Amino acid sequence: MKTTIFSLFLLLLISCSKDNPSNEPNLTLPPETQVGANTFGCNINGKLLVPRGNGTYNGDYPAILWGDPGGSINYYELDIMDLKSTKAGKIFIHMQGIHQMGIGTYVIDESNGQTSIDGYDHNYMHCRIFNEQTNSFQYYRSYANSGILKITRYDFTNRIISGTFSGKLRNSVNPADEIEVTQGRFDIKWNTLLTTNFP
Repeated sequence: MKTTIFSLFLLLLISCSKDNPSNEPNLTLPPETQVGANTFGCNINGKLLVPRGNGTYNGDYPAILWGDPGGSINYYELDIMDLKSTKAGKIFIHMQGIHQMGIGTYVIDESNGQTSIDGYDHNYMHCRIFNEQTNSFQYYRSYANSGILKITRYDFTNRIISGTFSGKLRNSVNPADEIEVTQGRFDIKWNTLLTTNFP
């Protein structure tokens, strides 16, 4: 009986740790919605990243969407950060031509680690995560045909963009070091995003 109870406890602990390595009970992947709920979540090498923090911290917001959707560059950029952790994770997604092409599946290609007009004019992502082995932040970039971005709703009138994403990224200084982003999802209403309170 004790063995059975211990086994169930261990299974529960492993399951919770996989979905929520921060061990904070209210942090989980949000559901995949298309209503402008201002949610975002993904797992980076199995570790959950969601926007955390309210307002600004040193000039940063936990979630920002900006760009030039109808202009000559035709892009949106989604920047997500955990502002409540000293080992804060961050992910950046550049979405090219969504305003013109709308709902659909897009390939994630190479990132040069830059944003806006300094980045490439195709879809890409990059991130910063804390590496416990090196005790330092490491920077990772997508590469050619390394992931998928699926836009499930694009509503310019109501300012909503929703979708899912996944892919692999390589360390900027050590290409042999590769990480995987899985179960990515976002549901953004960009005219209320900056005033949204995150956990």
